[in-house]
Amino acid sequence: MFRKTPIALICAAGVLLMSTCQSERPEFEPTWDSLEGYACPEWFRDAKLGIFLHWGPASVPAVDGWYGRNMYVQGHPAYEFHVKTYGHPSEFGFKDIVELWKAENFDPDRLVKVFKKAGARYIVPVAVHHDNFDLWNSTHHRWNAVNMGPKKDIIDLWRKAVLKQGLHFGVSVHHARSWSWFNTSKLSDKTGPMAGVPYDGNDPAYEELYNEPNDVAGPYLPPDPPQYWKDEWLIRTKDLVENYDPDLLYFDGGLPWDETGRQAMAHFYNHILKLHDGRMEGVMNLKNVKSGAYRDGTCVLDLERGKLKGIKPEPWQTDTSINGPWFYERNGRYDSTDSVIDMFVDIISKNGNLLLNIPLKPDGTLDEPSARFLEELAQWMQINGEAVHGSRPWIEFGEGPTEVIEGYSQEIRETFTSRDIRFTRQPNILYAFFLDWPEEGEPLMIRSLSNKHHPKVISHISLLGYDGDLAWDRSDQGLRVQLPPRPPGAFAYTLKITSTHGHIRAIKGI
Repeated sequence: MFRKTPIALICAAGVLLMSTCQSERPEFEPTWDSLEGYACPEWFRDAKLGIFLHWGPASVPAVDGWYGRNMYVQGHPAYEFHVKTYGHPSEFGFKDIVELWKAENFDPDRLVKVFKKAGARYIVPVAVHHDNFDLWNSTHHRWNAVNMGPKKDIIDLWRKAVLKQGLHFGVSVHHARSWSWFNTSKLSDKTGPMAGVPYDGNDPAYEELYNEPNDVAGPYLPPDPPQYWKDEWLIRTKDLVENYDPDLLYFDGGLPWDETGRQAMAHFYNHILKLHDGRMEGVMNLKNVKSGAYRDGTCVLDLERGKLKGIKPEPWQTDTSINGPWFYERNGRYDSTDSVIDMFVDIISKNGNLLLNIPLKPDGTLDEPSARFLEELAQWMQINGEAVHGSRPWIEFGEGPTEVIEGYSQEIRETFTSRDIRFTRQPNILYAFFLDWPEEGEPLMIRSLSNKHHPKVISHISLLGYDGDLAWDRSDQGLRVQLPPRPPGAFAYTLKITSTHGHIRAIKGI
């Protein structure tokens, strides 16, 4: 079993002991007991914001993120679009969509600079989606972006740009379910002039992309595919880790297929230890869902499009997208910058991170709503970033009338008010975000900072982005602050509160 504390203390004594530390530190084994020795690195806790990038062949038609599956479902909007635009899927299939994806204007250096300016500290492109198409120079899979489509090593280009900006690099893999996800490509029309004509997924020449025919129903993780498919999933995942050295590895679900999944997890952690002289600097994101295995203490929990009602002692993450679908869609619905920032502040107040998906157009550029959102987020971060990066939760996450709805939701359902307050802290400073600006002349009241609460003595209060002094008083009812007549920005606002005690109380262990 991996034992963190004793070795970490030895290593802290100095560089001269490093070779001893490496030899004394056992590698992870693919067992739950061993994997429970994992500890989340501080860089992830400090980062708070990551950018997720769903981009690939499905971006070309730009109508459905699951285009590779749904274009083979007669009557589905993706099928109707495909027949009208490209022809019948017996003649023009997803394999042909792959060749239409050129990524001709892809400039990762420029994009990563934009993401960094917006406050992102880690970047996570999808390396392979359910469509079974690898976006790297895959050693074990011919259907990849170097051989076909863009004829570029997309993952390597992302990695170089991310490291150049001093950010952390991650990858996500989603191909575990493609064994069953692509089964629609083996069907045929049930009605009409092409009824009974097999779709191109039945052609053995393309079996490496579409997988061999099987009777597994549904688009999710197949419970027990053939061993060779489990082995292929594992060897491709190892290939990605070994050749691109990601700091973060994201699985779309839990660990697939018991032992196979644990082998992938142990391999990733051991690879990280080798890269970092025995230090655990890697993050694996898993979901506690029915699709795959999960155990607390072995990874960082990811909640897809979800939130929590309170502070979780262990670091966690929400992933969601600024548009309704994950991939770019020309008619996609976009969340407002205000609602995304409010969600983000709520998440970090509860010890979480946000992995936010930005959809790229097929040529590799940002569409106008995404570019505008990132610029507005950058402006907000310029003012409020000190309360975000490197922060930790306070003893309370916040207060206010708006109840956060837990569980999966494709839409942000909360509308926060000026009475909804969220807290973060640095060692000597407490930050209080208020998620809307009060009515004109109305003071801000924070009940969690009454005379009964810490910090016991407040020496100074300021408003980030505002240079003037603030009038305030404190009673048993709360802290009342008179705000300036105009807000210093367009979205959530932050009070910076300094205590004469010099240290802000925190939850033990966070």
